[in-house]
Amino acid sequence: MRALVIDDERLARKELINLLSSIEDVEVIGEAVNVDDAKEKIGSLSPDVIFLDIQMPEKTGFDLLSEMDAVPDVIFTTAYDEFALKAFEVNALDYLLKPIEPSRLSEAILKLKNKLKNKVDLTKDTEKVTIDGDKKLSLEDQVFVKDGDRCWFVKLENVRLFESDGNYIKVYFGNNKPMIHKSLNALDERLDEKSFFRASRKHIINLSWVDGIEPWFNGGLVVTLKGGDRIEVSRRQAARFKDMMSL
Repeated sequence: MRALVIDDERLARKELINLLSSIEDVEVIGEAVNVDDAKEKIGSLSPDVIFLDIQMPEKTGFDLLSEMDAVPDVIFTTAYDEFALKAFEVNALDYLLKPIEPSRLSEAILKLKNKLKNKVDLTKDTEKVTIDGDKKLSLEDQVFVKDGDRCWFVKLENVRLFESDGNYIKVYFGNNKPMIHKSLNALDERLDEKSFFRASRKHIINLSWVDGIEPWFNGGLVVTLKGGDRIEVSRRQAARFKDMMSL
């Protein structure tokens, strides 16, 4: 397992790297001192897991995740108890309180191994690609969504709809509809077109969530998603949508 350690404190990085060096099957491939450094190294090194300090100068660990299109597995590290609840709300892989105890680190690594084991058969024959490279985001990719004090890691397969709302995008998954600060055009360029369809200027739908299709005015269509959301497909996009869905 390829690990990247992200912390603004040099001694904290060295201590964690030293602890990880004694754990079998874990390779520390680099370290980063702040958010900008971390973004660059995640993109170039493609780690399986990042050990991420929450409180850093200028930008926090949450800021890092918010700025990325897709994120690897995350284990939070922090010296502040007050962030524990928030970290768990993020549903990260695990949360470690500094100074990190070797036994807790081992528990976190075991969780990671068990999670990655479930992916082995799906990915062992697949070429590894950097997260922030030219690779399109697939249903298997994990995104980070932050709305106020609530945060989620969400697999794209669970996102049924993206809806433009001014300078924001509303992300529909489960009973949640948090907003992210991003343009729908920028998101559309990153999503795999085999899985996601730009229904109109305002909506991108997850094709695996399509439950029903019916004709609409002026040659358009209305798509019903599992869960009941009804989205109009513009006339210009209707022909392409029918072709994609083999209608």
